[in-house]
Amino acid sequence: MLDRSTIKKLAAEAGFDLCGVAPCRRLADNERHFREWLAAGYQASLGYLERNAEKRFDPRRLVEGARTAVVCAVNYKNPASDGYPADHRTKIASYACARDYHATIKEMLARLLAELKARYPTLEGRAFVDTAPLAEKQLAVEAGLGWIGKQSLLVTPRYGTYILLGELLLCDETETYDAPYEGTGCGECRNCAERCPTRAIVAPRRIDANRCISCHTIEREPAVGIDLHGWIFGCDECQSCCPYNRRTPRHANEAFDPLYDPRTLTPERWLEMDEEEFTARFGETPLVRSGLRRIQENIKR
Repeated sequence: MLDRSTIKKLAAEAGFDLCGVAPCRRLADNERHFREWLAAGYQASLGYLERNAEKRFDPRRLVEGARTAVVCAVNYKNPASDGYPADHRTKIASYACARDYHATIKEMLARLLAELKARYPTLEGRAFVDTAPLAEKQLAVEAGLGWIGKQSLLVTPRYGTYILLGELLLCDETETYDAPYEGTGCGECRNCAERCPTRAIVAPRRIDANRCISCHTIEREPAVGIDLHGWIFGCDECQSCCPYNRRTPRHANEAFDPLYDPRTLTPERWLEMDEEEFTARFGETPLVRSGLRRIQENIKR
C-alpha cells in the first residue's frame, strides 16, 4: 500500500506545485455530459474526442489494474499571461512561450515514478500528459486540486487556471485519498464568458469548439471560419480576465521559463521569417505543432 504523504513529497521534489491522490473509478456523470456535448456537435473538427469515451472516464480501462490516480500540476504563469495590448495582432497563448510542456512534464513524471518504484519495487504504473483519453481535469477535482470553471478549465485556488497537468495511474492503493474539491468557486462571476470574443462559452462548462479561437489556430480547421482577433496560436482571453489568475504568482519552476517574448514579435517579423529561423527559435516550443506556415496564415486572416 502506498503512502500519500510520500507521493506528495516526491511530486514536489520533481518540480510540481500541486499534487493530489484519488481512487480510480468510473466517472459516470462526466461521461454522460461529455456524450451530450458530442451529440450537440460542439467537438467541431476534434473528431478524435469521439473515440475511446469509455476509457476516458474510467482509468481502469486505460491501465489494467489501475487503483490510484496521482494528479500533478505545475504553474506556468509568465509575463504574457497577463494579456496583450488591444491592438496587438500576433498574440500567442502564454503556455506556448516555454519548452513544450508535454516533454517537460513527461520527464517530471518519469522522475516521480522512478522514485516511487525505488520505494515500492513491485509497483506498476504509467504516466500521462494530455495525449491519452483521460478525463484529467475531473481527476484533478477528484484529487482535491480545484474545480472546473465556467470556461471548462481547471481552476485552482492558488494558481488559478495557469497550470498544466500530468498524471500517474498506479496499480496499488494508498492508505488514504484526498477528498474531492467541493463547490464551483466561480460564484456569479461571468468574466470568461463575457470576455470571449467569439462567444465560444455557450453555457457554464460547455465550449463550442466551432467558435473557439484556440481550436481554429491549432487544430484541424473547423468548417466555418471565425475572426481570430489577433490570436495566431491558442488563446488566453478566458484566462487573463479570471480574478483568480490576476493574483496568481509567476511560475517558480525554471523549466517553464519563456524562451521568447511574443509581445516583441510584429506581424511583419513573423511574415518575413523562414523555416530555418522558425525551427532555430521555436523548435522546442508548442508552436511546432502548427508550424510556421499555419501561423503565417493565421496572421493574414
